[in-house]
Amino acid sequence: METNLVQAGAQGVGTGSTKPGDDTEIPEKFRDPRTGELRTDALLKAYRDLERKLARMVEVPDENADADKRLRFRRAIGVPDRPEDYPVQPPNDLVQPDVEVNRVLHAAGLTPMQAQTVYDLAGARMVPAVQELAREFEADRQMERLIQHFGSAAKWREAAAALRAWGKQNLPQEVFNALATTYEGVLAMHRMMTSGEPGLKASGEGSGELTEDDLRRMMADPKYWRDRDPATVKKVSEGFKKLFPGGGQA
Repeated sequence: METNLVQAGAQGVGTGSTKPGDDTEIPEKFRDPRTGELRTDALLKAYRDLERKLARMVEVPDENADADKRLRFRRAIGVPDRPEDYPVQPPNDLVQPDVEVNRVLHAAGLTPMQAQTVYDLAGARMVPAVQELAREFEADRQMERLIQHFGSAAKWREAAAALRAWGKQNLPQEVFNALATTYEGVLAMHRMMTSGEPGLKASGEGSGELTEDDLRRMMADPKYWRDRDPATVKKVSEGFKKLFPGGGQA
């Protein structure tokens, strides 16, 4: 189709002020402010700066890249040459640097910061989950012991219902909760209930002996009912032996 030159001319096509070789599109920084001529020195400097910038750029290797290109890329982003070179800081005592884990992280091309993030997540998420599983396992183990002690699951349910009602009337809530978390504590409550004791021994003033208040304070201590601190548990157990000479531990 032939071009209608008249129509094109009327629309301004091809009538602009620029033409091949015109220097009106040269950026001002490459012009001499006095003469308006091209500054070849500034243009050459910009070109060299661009070359240096391009030389520093790292090409992301694709799946077909050779080993050398992959190695250059890994070093450029900070991946250590060896798995054992990861400077991992343990997030806690339970999560420590692991040789096999570091090998997997290194094979995946993780940087030191990314590897540290993996360990930090393990410390923040996995350890509490494992601890909770351990608590559940221990609870199941102690439940089995109680079922065996009372003779059957049905008899244990009956005893547990009676203990719950008795404990609500005769023990402070925190003491009942503490005793109810262990096999020995449940048996101690059961002995108190079946012996007709209304609760713990009444407080004695000035006697120097263990009193109800003393034992309650020890059992209300988080080190006993939450942390199960061995020293605190031992003190409570000895207290129960003193208050109930024929009984067991809390």
